[in-house]
Amino acid sequence: MHDGDHVNFNAPAVLRKWPSLAGDRIPSAQGARPYLIVDGTLRECIDGFMAKPVSTHHLYEIHTAPQGEIVPGVIPANLIVEIARLREFL
Repeated sequence: MHDGDHVNFNAPAVLRKWPSLAGDRIPSAQGARPYLIVDGTLRECIDGFMAKPVSTHHLYEIHTAPQGEIVPGVIPANLIVEIARLREFL
């Protein structure tokens, strides 16, 4: 992380969940699309994600405007966890 890195946790974002079958994500190749869970800020989406059972984290992603190298437009589960862990420093 660089000294100038900062994440705008008030940026608009949406938390989406992929449909699943037996705990596995149904791929978009089969016509599945993630559906809306939370429409709010990046902070609200991270909080909503962190409230979900860890065993289902792989089914979620956050969509937001990219923020430099830290936050991509689509944030996968493993990066959401990392951002949540580091958010007091970002």
